[in-house]
Amino acid sequence: MGYDDTGDQPVNDERAAKGVEHLQAAAQEMIEAARAFLDVIEDFVGDEAKMASVADAVTSVARGATRAVRPDSTSDAGEDGGAGEDGGAVQHIRVS
Repeated sequence: MGYDDTGDQPVNDERAAKGVEHLQAAAQEMIEAARAFLDVIEDFVGDEAKMASVADAVTSVARGATRAVRPDSTSDAGEDGGAGEDGGAVQHIRVS
């Protein structure tokens, strides 16, 4: 029997073994959950319609974020990648 890191409580082998058992059980549960998650993702990735739906959703979120950052922007990013009417040129502002 030893003592814990603070030296206050004795650590017995039975408590330590029980703790290891719980950690092993938790690890097994995590592995099972990860496998189930990967099975779902595998089915999802194989479905082109679902993937297109996710791509549309991500595009919509990106446009919303752009509008939140640039509220004066009234149009979505076009074929120019969102550069706008000025072609994406840098605007120089003189500060005096």
